[in-house]
Amino acid sequence: MKKISIGEYNKSMGTLIDLSGMQDFLISHHPDAINVPYQKFMLYYDRYLKKEKPYYFICSKGLHSGRVVRMLEYFGYDVTQVVH
Repeated sequence: MKKISIGEYNKSMGTLIDLSGMQDFLISHHPDAINVPYQKFMLYYDRYLKKEKPYYFICSKGLHSGRVVRMLEYFGYDVTQVVH
């Protein structure tokens, strides 16, 4: 599983998806991140992603982003976990 720190991420690398709940996202988030709460993402991930593009996932504790990255790697997506 690929993993980088938030300081290494920049927008030109790919889309940053924050899996935090809406309240947590409003309190604190990376300025380039889009918010898709974990439960919604797990139900509809194929609506948000294209296999030919890279994606970066972050969440407050790293649990949800780690699960998502492992699952999507299995399905052939170019994904990386971003940690604080």
